[in-house]
Amino acid sequence: MTGRSLLLTRVMAATPEKVWRCWTDPALLPQWFGPEGHHCITKDIDLRQGGRWLFDMIGPAGEVYPNLHVFTLYDPPKRLDYTLSDPGSSEIHAEVVVTLTPTGSGTRVTMEMTFTSQAMRDGAVNFGAVELGQTTLAKLAAMAEAP
Repeated sequence: MTGRSLLLTRVMAATPEKVWRCWTDPALLPQWFGPEGHHCITKDIDLRQGGRWLFDMIGPAGEVYPNLHVFTLYDPPKRLDYTLSDPGSSEIHAEVVVTLTPTGSGTRVTMEMTFTSQAMRDGAVNFGAVELGQTTLAKLAAMAEAP
């Protein structure tokens, strides 16, 4: 983690194609996305380059976190980019680059989040973004590795 960026990575025992499907199938993405103990309520989903996913992430105590992801790049099954913002604001909080790299019999998933400011990145880290992000990747791995 340097500057405005935060980097998460995990190796999964699944092909890049299977991991890609978990990211880009509107029936699958809401099932795994978000930290352990959180779930998503989708309001609108259009998973393609130029599309968007509007949803509320619900925390363990019922906290509601409104989210808007706008997908800016789809390069199957290698790379997916999106912006992260609050749907009530035109301000982008972060740009996210997800890369899927074949490794042995699996896939290395890398998520790099670049926040609009150092303060926003520090706030995310202090909130627990690294640990929570790792649980999100664990949920993705569980889905991608399932038969």
